[in-house]
This record gives sequence, structure tokens and C-alpha cells, in this order.
Amino acid sequence: MRHQLPEKLYYSIGEVADAFEVKPSLIRFWEKEFKIISPKKTQRGTRKFSAKDIEKFELIYALVKQRGFTLEGAKKQLTKGSKGNLEVLKKLQKIRQELLRIKAEL
Repeated sequence: MRHQLPEKLYYSIGEVADAFEVKPSLIRFWEKEFKIISPKKTQRGTRKFSAKDIEKFELIYALVKQRGFTLEGAKKQLTKGSKGNLEVLKKLQKIRQELLRIKAEL
């Protein structure tokens, strides 16, 4: 995720798209392709994504956009039980941010 989202219960598709710097159409596409994402929908059909949905998007984004997996490859990786990968990814991102901060101070 490129931009941090404020802490709240649900996020709109626009907020999610802005956080990942992608178009809302990609968010809708991934929702259809990856069954692990299941946003709540209002009576009018507006999608509301939970924090858990955002975590799943982070993992999908990392696999597809950062690591170059195909959609099928990402699906296979997710079925292997990649929950542990999300924690590792978050730790690595924190380490990277810290290293970049240290580099900027030099």
C-alpha cells in the first residue's frame, strides 16, 4: 500500500484505490478474481471494505504488482496459506522504511 488509510471500520472503493494508487476498476476486478475479498454492500450496492479486506488487498498487491506474479500464480500462492506472508511482508516494509529513513539522515 502506498498511502496509509485512516483507522475506521469501512472504506469506500475510492479510498482503497487511492491508497494503492490504482483505479477503482482494478479493485472491482480483483474482487471478482480473488474470492477471499468480500466487501459488504449497502442497499444501493456501494462497496464497503473492512480492514481485513485491505490486508488481503495488500497481499494481492504485493504478489501481483511488486513481485510480478500472474493472477493464477497469485491465486495458487494464496491457497498455499500465505497468511504468514502478510506478516513477513509488513515486517519487511517496516525495515525498508527504517533503512530509507537512515539513508536520508546520512
